[in-house]
Amino acid sequence: MSTKNGSSKAPAASQDSAKQRPAHEIRLGRIKAAIWANEGDNGTWFNVTVSRSYKDGDEWKSASSFGRDELLTLAKVADMANTWIHGQSQSPPSNGHESEQPGEEIPY
Repeated sequence: MSTKNGSSKAPAASQDSAKQRPAHEIRLGRIKAAIWANEGDNGTWFNVTVSRSYKDGDEWKSASSFGRDELLTLAKVADMANTWIHGQSQSPPSNGHESEQPGEEIPY
């Protein structure tokens, strides 16, 4: 099927399906943290975007600014995102026990 300019709709559909999705989302009320996974030579790292949902008439929109009464919820969402990310970087010990080597550095 072609559009007015002669291009096919199929490539647009495949672009939409290839759109990157967050690795994880955390939502408390109208405050949301989207956690994005990135791959590189040194492995996976994560970035977080936070937003606040609000309604403009009948349409839901999002903003990246927060009011005084939303700051504690924002802090909690950021804390939960931090906890989730740290949980992803920890691999279970091979022998089922915590490492007993003193001075072992914990990677971030």
